[in-house]
Amino acid sequence: MKIAFYSPLKAPTSGVPSGDLRMANSLITALKSAGHCVKLASEFKSREPTGDPARQKVLRFEGHKAAEELINKYALQEYFPDLWFTYHVYYKAPDWIGPLVAKELNIPYVIAEASHAPKREGGPWNMNHQCVENSIKEADLVVGLNSLDAGCVKPLLDENCKYLQLKPFIDLPSEILTRKSDKRSTFARDMNLNTDHIWFLTVAMMRKGAKHKSYEMLAKSLHSIKKSGWQLLVAGDGPVRSVVEALFEGLPTTFVGQQDQPSISDLMTTSDLFLWPAIEEAYGMAMLEAQGHGLPVIAGKTGGVGDIIRDGVTGILTKVGDVAAFSNAIRQLMADPETLAKMGLQARSIVKQDHSMPGAAQQLDTALTGLISG
Repeated sequence: MKIAFYSPLKAPTSGVPSGDLRMANSLITALKSAGHCVKLASEFKSREPTGDPARQKVLRFEGHKAAEELINKYALQEYFPDLWFTYHVYYKAPDWIGPLVAKELNIPYVIAEASHAPKREGGPWNMNHQCVENSIKEADLVVGLNSLDAGCVKPLLDENCKYLQLKPFIDLPSEILTRKSDKRSTFARDMNLNTDHIWFLTVAMMRKGAKHKSYEMLAKSLHSIKKSGWQLLVAGDGPVRSVVEALFEGLPTTFVGQQDQPSISDLMTTSDLFLWPAIEEAYGMAMLEAQGHGLPVIAGKTGGVGDIIRDGVTGILTKVGDVAAFSNAIRQLMADPETLAKMGLQARSIVKQDHSMPGAAQQLDTALTGLISG
């Protein structure tokens, strides 16, 4: 079928790396692999991060104008979609376009990853909040990627709307799922690392807010650990990079900057343990990807992180913000290389079994085909 795809937060073509961008493109890939024709409907960005009602009003007007233009375009039969698919709506980035277009064209309206926050009603984001609420009510199918979203979303659904709980997924080459990289010695030489040490890895953008808070907690946790026998590799960049680097002063840390996907993959296949406090994290694509590369993960138990990390099996989950617990978890796995290796094998196996692209594509195809045929 022909699918019009839209992501209000940021277009899949955006050049700024993030988990949100990765999932948007993964959904497109999954839909295409199931045999569907997917085209980006709009690059209109509805994000309003400050709670400015005037700005939200402007974005609503612009979104409605974009919807009208699309309706006219589709009327010319240039590309008449069978279904509208919106990825990720929440109070800072609502969908002003999809419901209008789907209703006018009389096609199913689908949302993947809808977040509904009742506490936003009547507040500075009320206009956006109402848009999200109405979008969910008008959906024919909602695909949940974070199990914690279901409690606030399901009560809004129309009686004919279907809900699919889909586990976050990634597309990894088969060779990554079966072996560790042989590039460790090369990295050690190029970055002056010790191959006998445990290599910790962190992959995250460096920006204000939750990411910065996670870096702060990670630094505090590592400062409390004996500074020998390990080294930390950090892949990422952003506006607060200098601030982040200062947090790790005195620690055996190597900052490698923003890396492309093949380079991230190499880092993951050569490291031993992935660390991320996950403050205010939705579920964490980097952590899922790390496990697919055979890396156990120590993370804060927040949001949907528990959906992708099995505590005590593929890693360790600690109370969010608990520096002592996070440090203890690191010490625990450093002192037990047998468990560390076992967790890595289990992580790779579980990602291959439960979080694969083919599995997600099949579930999506079944759900979407049911909307059209039903």
